[in-house]
Amino acid sequence: MEEHFVWVTTRRIQPGTLEEFERAWRPAPYPQGLRRAFAYWSEDGQEITGMSFWDSKEACDSWRASEPEAQRRAAMAPYVVQEREGFYHGRELAVSRR
Repeated sequence: MEEHFVWVTTRRIQPGTLEEFERAWRPAPYPQGLRRAFAYWSEDGQEITGMSFWDSKEACDSWRASEPEAQRRAAMAPYVVQEREGFYHGRELAVSRR
């Protein structure tokens, strides 16, 4: 089974700022070592969970320590009320079809 390296961040944002937050949230340039990324929003649009899949923990750590990531976080800061994040590794689970 393929092992995945995943960075998960959940942010609560100011009410009514989802559009502005989304513009600030997108990285530019896209990081090296980033394989895939997903974003999930709560129904009220005030909580966003992002999941990014990386080649390795080192690739993720390199991005997190980079100047473009610092600039991205600064651009998001006015909208963020609370943030939680963690780095994980694991694999896809087989789901039986009944």
